[in-house]
Amino acid sequence: MSQDTVISLNLATTRQVWGFAEAVDGCLRAGITAISPWRDQIAAIGLNEAARIVKANNIQVTGVCRGGMFPAETAAGRQLQIDDNLRAIDEAAALNADCLVLVVGGLPGSSKDIVGTRQMVSDGIAAMLPHARASGVKIAIEPLHPMYAADRACVNTIDQALDICENLGETVGVAIDVYHVWWDPYLARAIARAGRMNRIFAHHICDWLVPTRDMLLDRGMMGDGVIDLKGIRRMIEDAGFHGPQEVEIFSQDNWWKRPGDEVLQVIKDRVATVC
Repeated sequence: MSQDTVISLNLATTRQVWGFAEAVDGCLRAGITAISPWRDQIAAIGLNEAARIVKANNIQVTGVCRGGMFPAETAAGRQLQIDDNLRAIDEAAALNADCLVLVVGGLPGSSKDIVGTRQMVSDGIAAMLPHARASGVKIAIEPLHPMYAADRACVNTIDQALDICENLGETVGVAIDVYHVWWDPYLARAIARAGRMNRIFAHHICDWLVPTRDMLLDRGMMGDGVIDLKGIRRMIEDAGFHGPQEVEIFSQDNWWKRPGDEVLQVIKDRVATVC
């Protein structure tokens, strides 16, 4: 890790022990000055108070998690999701966030039409873009591992996300989470493409454990798994992104059970040695 590396704490990493304010206090104790909160954590403290805390402590908000979940079985259902995304834009704007991260959603109901579902995603993002642009909020599509294609995200590779970006314009980019993309045989090419398009808005890190006991809630601390973190970081920096390393770990049986200050110290040590 270079001396100027900035760590951002995705607040999912300490969500079982800290709320929004406690997480900010813990980050400041650890010398971490960037966060990425989830919308339920913002709602729990109130948007005005969250914004006050961010401004008072000069905190960088690398992203707000999350918007998306566009697909639905009916036009009315899709409009409800778009309306929720418009509210998410307002929250991201209030926190002066670098981007609003999208987990785009999976197949609606009993549908087997993944191509049509991806079109719902593109249409949903297009519908929210005028408000995003007027609010100064960038939209970051986060491709998720294919194991989530049915229920969480039908956009599963950086290239799929960039195809949507090309159609929608420069306000839309990607959040590259190593947990979801490390396996992609075309990863280097896709990251380089994202760099040429200037569409890398966030870089999330953790590790893939072997074995993984739960595909959602058993992410590893950096260095405990098989992801080539340094290699992917090199690709992303070569592509022109030098923003914070955002640590996002869902770990119901390990890291979520540990004191927050301990987790942050391990994060700092690992980013310094293995990332």
